[in-house]
This record gives sequence, structure tokens and C-alpha cells, in this order.
Amino acid sequence: MIAACFVLGLLVGSFLNVVIHRTPVILDRQWRRQCDELAGRETPEAPRYNLVVPRSACPSCKAPIRAIHNVPVLSWLALRGKCAACKAKISPRYPLVELLTAVLSAAVAWQFAPLGLPVMGAAIVLTWFLIALTFIDFDTQLLPDALTLPLLWLGLAASVLGLTPVEPRSAIIGALAGYLSLWSVYHLFRLATGKEGMGYGDFKLLAALGAWLGWQMLLPIILLSAAVGAVTGIALIVVRGGRDRNVPIPFGPFLAAAGWIALMWGPQIVSGYLGMYGRGM
Repeated sequence: MIAACFVLGLLVGSFLNVVIHRTPVILDRQWRRQCDELAGRETPEAPRYNLVVPRSACPSCKAPIRAIHNVPVLSWLALRGKCAACKAKISPRYPLVELLTAVLSAAVAWQFAPLGLPVMGAAIVLTWFLIALTFIDFDTQLLPDALTLPLLWLGLAASVLGLTPVEPRSAIIGALAGYLSLWSVYHLFRLATGKEGMGYGDFKLLAALGAWLGWQMLLPIILLSAAVGAVTGIALIVVRGGRDRNVPIPFGPFLAAAGWIALMWGPQIVSGYLGMYGRGM
């Protein structure tokens, strides 16, 4: 089962590369079309562009990628990270995303297989969404509604169908509390500083995590993501020599990472902390 999920993760990771690259482009085209409509301008006809069409192509020479050259990880290694047509370098991030998806999928299978195939499958789907959202936010500082809102509804549906250990009541409260907690922090920060500390996509992502993991996991997720984000921010300031402190750092990747850790080991982390607290008392 673990090996099968690893192979499936490689294949899905290849598709996630498409999602990560094309979703922001699709959104940009939609926004431009809406702006043209509001301005009363005629939108020029554009070639069809979605997650399926057109075929994947080399970013440099635009040559379509043949199926034999699209095997996850192996094709990149066989071609030595270069386009088969023009020999331009291909970013190593593509095989890394594929390998990351495979490893995390296998880890989820190892953890959740004893609970049954449906529960394991639901946890793997959550993992795939988090990977896509992490890289999109890292690239563009966007957490698209096209991903966060379906993830939220899937979490609530999984709870109702018994695909997660979270009861529907806890999932609903988790979604509400997840959204409102960061929404409150956002507005308090804006009132205090006059700046926007995060985007609305962060609210929706935490709401989705609350739906999947329950309200009990929200505080560990926020604390863990804030700690990692603070360390990363300080490290970037040190590396940059104190310059560019106003350059925003996307918070979504830290939320996604903390959410995945809570998915895998959340109850153990909470019980361990409470146990230490109890001994301290």
C-alpha cells in the first residue's frame, strides 16, 4: 500500500506542477477579462487555456513535451535537467515537487492505512491540496479560492461521511473559528499599524484546516506556523543584511506545513504537551 501510494504520489505530483504553474495564469486571465467587461472594452479572443489544454511545453522553445519525456523524476534525470529539443535548463523544482508529493503520500499511507482505505485516501487528498497551495503562495502570494474553498467543503463533507476522526460539530466550529481568528488578527493589525499583515486566503486556508482537523488543532497550527514563520523571517533579515524588511513573506506555506504536521501527529503533540504541563503542576 505504501509503495502504491508512493508511485501514485509521483504521478499526482506531475499534475500538481501543472496546477501550480497554470492556476495563477488562469486567474490573471479571468481578472483581466472581468476588468475589460467593467470598463466596457471588448475582450480579445484568446486560445483555450486550462489545466488540460494546451499540452505541457518547454518554457524556452515551446516544444511540446513528449510522453516519454514526462515520466516523473526519471525523465528529468535521464535528460540531465535539460529540454530534449533545445537543451535549455529545466528547473529542478519540477522533480522535487513530484518527489515531495510521493514521499508525503507514502507517509500518510503509513500513518493512516490502519484506519481504512477511505480515511487514508481523504488524508492524502488533503496533503495534495496543501502542496499545491504552498507552492502557489510561495510563487505569487496568492491562495486561490479555486483551491481553498473546495478544500473547506471537502473537509466538512469528509467529517459528515466519517472519513476523518473529527465529528461534524467540531469540523464546523473549526471552520468558523479558523476563519474568524485570523480575520480578527488581520483587522487588529491593520488598525494598529495601518498595514495589511496577511491576505484573506490565509483565513480561508485555516478555516479549511479547521474543517479537516477540528477546532482543537487550531491553536497548535497557529503556534507552529507562527514560530516557523518568525524564524524564517529573522533568517531572511539576517541574510539580507537588514535590508528589504518590508518585503512580504507568504504565510500560507507555514500554515500548510503546520496543518500537515497536525494531521500526522497533532493528537500526540497535544497530549505530550498536556502531559508535560501536568507533570509540571
